[in-house]
Amino acid sequence: MKPARPPRRAATSLRRNLLVGILLPLVAFMVINTLVLYRQALAAADTAYDRTLLATAKSLGEQLQVSGQGSEARVQSTMLYSALEAFEADNRSRLFYRVSGFQGEMVSGFEDLPAPRARVPQNNIYAALVSFYDDDYRGVPVRMAVLLQPVAGVQGLGMATIQVAETLELRQTQARQILTDTLWRQAILVVVVVLVVVLVVQRATRPVRAVSHALAARTENDLSPLATESAPRELLPLMEATNQHMQRLAHLLEHQKRFVRDTSHQLRTPLAVLKTQVQSALRGDVEPRQALEEIGHTVERATELANQMLALAKVEQLRQEKSTPVVDWSEVLRAVALDLSALIAERSLDFSLDAHPAPVRAHEWALRELSRNLLHNAIKNTPAASRLAVTLVTDGQTAALTVSDEGPGISPALRERLFQPFATDHRRGPSLSGSGLGLAICREIVQSLGGSIDLDNREQHGQVRGLDATVRLPLESPDHTPPHHDI
Repeated sequence: MKPARPPRRAATSLRRNLLVGILLPLVAFMVINTLVLYRQALAAADTAYDRTLLATAKSLGEQLQVSGQGSEARVQSTMLYSALEAFEADNRSRLFYRVSGFQGEMVSGFEDLPAPRARVPQNNIYAALVSFYDDDYRGVPVRMAVLLQPVAGVQGLGMATIQVAETLELRQTQARQILTDTLWRQAILVVVVVLVVVLVVQRATRPVRAVSHALAARTENDLSPLATESAPRELLPLMEATNQHMQRLAHLLEHQKRFVRDTSHQLRTPLAVLKTQVQSALRGDVEPRQALEEIGHTVERATELANQMLALAKVEQLRQEKSTPVVDWSEVLRAVALDLSALIAERSLDFSLDAHPAPVRAHEWALRELSRNLLHNAIKNTPAASRLAVTLVTDGQTAALTVSDEGPGISPALRERLFQPFATDHRRGPSLSGSGLGLAICREIVQSLGGSIDLDNREQHGQVRGLDATVRLPLESPDHTPPHHDI
């Protein structure tokens, strides 16, 4: 039973993210601004209509007179309620008033109008002793103006209190009208912002869609880099990263093609030879033992070739890995020398190994394969009973492995193609020729580790006395340093 696939996450929309990111704070600001504006509109309406209330109260004060003398002085009003109709803006608001005498007694107006509750300020913007506040009258909200009006006559002098109340319909209507006009303009602003965001996103993402269409129209083997000359600056990092990725893919694809091509070409020969040898043995053309030896030799060469080609492919695989451990090269080198000790003894070589601790950042397999190929190549091309020296030293920045043999060296013509795959080393004749992959594997490993490899003839008195194969790799700082061993 196949495991259930995790649910696919919905793709995010750049346009939607921009709209949400812009509209949410914009709408929040508009709501706050609307509330503030509504209050400001009410305050502006109050300021405008409060002047009308003050004018009404002053008109009432002008109709007051004093009767009586001394403590018997009383305020009298000749104002009729019908006279207030001139101060009413329209039929949506009503005016109520009350005039109180020197002792707070009722003089005229609406007796049930609430008594003043606000203290008249001594200093205000009006040239009168007046105060304004909101109140309720008969269950209806009203705006109240309280005016202290001096009243003087030939018979007395005192301070009358004049109250004028107006219902709030007209003020609220005016504030709502201001608010409605503002909301319409803000709604138009939101629509304009949405259209601008949609158009800008559509225009800004046009290069992205062009790149997407260009990639979709390519063939599956087209890994050529994208053209970045006319790309927007913000899109350049993505396109450059895409080009780098396609370059790596092209390198991998080319490596796979070359591997398949070389494999099919190189394996065809030993397989054809093996088939011929088997047919010859079946016909009895050669002795059975000789036939088996020839078949065994062919199988051994084919096996070595297959292993080396797999090793070459694995080097490319390790090259793509990001995390690489730190390994002591000296330990790997001693292990490889121990594995090849039988071959060294078989050729009676005077072998020496001087390996200092050399921590490098590499996979152990890569270091083992590198060391094995260099030593095995030197053993095969060194005359029997000659000297073979291996040294591994460090200088604080690099680790240098040198394999010195006493073979015939290499010619300048051979040097040019020695690191190429299947460039067979014929330094000592066809009998010691290999598959031609050993040094190619070494070069690929060294390049993947950021190092260098050199093959130099060692000369003395104008004569070649051997070959020095030197590999240099960058050093790392390990947590511990293993001891130094000599062989």
